[in-house]
Amino acid sequence: MRVALFLTCVNDTLYPDTGRAVVRLLTRLGVEVDFPMAQTCCGQAHYNTGYRHETEPMARHFAEVFRDYEAIVTPSGSCGAMVRELYPRMGERARAEGRGDSLAATLAPVVPKTYELTEFLVDVLGVTDVGAYYPHKVTYHPTCHGLRGLGLGERPLRLLRAVKGLELAELPGAEECCGFGGTFALKNSDVSAAMGADKVRSAESTGAEVLCAADNSCLMHIGGTMTRLRTGMRPVHIAEILASTEEEPAV
Repeated sequence: MRVALFLTCVNDTLYPDTGRAVVRLLTRLGVEVDFPMAQTCCGQAHYNTGYRHETEPMARHFAEVFRDYEAIVTPSGSCGAMVRELYPRMGERARAEGRGDSLAATLAPVVPKTYELTEFLVDVLGVTDVGAYYPHKVTYHPTCHGLRGLGLGERPLRLLRAVKGLELAELPGAEECCGFGGTFALKNSDVSAAMGADKVRSAESTGAEVLCAADNSCLMHIGGTMTRLRTGMRPVHIAEILASTEEEPAV
């Protein structure tokens, strides 16, 4: 199976190891992974800040870059939700404004074949045991877009439970937002920081060494809070845990 890795802006700029982990993991599972060099931002930050019309050329570009792949895999629930939930809405709004069906028709082919990583593993490849090894106590935070937008549900937990050596601790208040929310963290910084502190205290109460999630943007926010509160915990993307093996262990 030939798939495209949609890495996203945050990962490409700040967390390239997550992208490398996805490639190692999928290659180990027999998937041919391409990284289209023409990919850019999906437009999520612009759309969520109210610049819908300015987002449309970015969405068109995304569709052009990824249209010929069997599947598009992203290690980001938020950007995956942008494509799956909001691209169709953009097409509908353009039609309602009398601008025809062009945008909707352009975006439609990429919407159903865009998958967040854990969705792709469980639903498309049909695997939960990916041969991973990670001898640490871990707690899992379900990020908002993955939880509510994509409905990832138990998929990440099923994958984590199958990792050799991993002890999974339940996170109290798991479904509560960490407070990041993209530009929300900038516009409402005091509220965002308080929410982040609540999330970190809940994580700390589990006794876990690692908090993992499927979105590095949320992990960046949580990780910064962990550092300020001097918890000793660390944030790790789920892709890096699943890519870890006894032969090539992650830290």
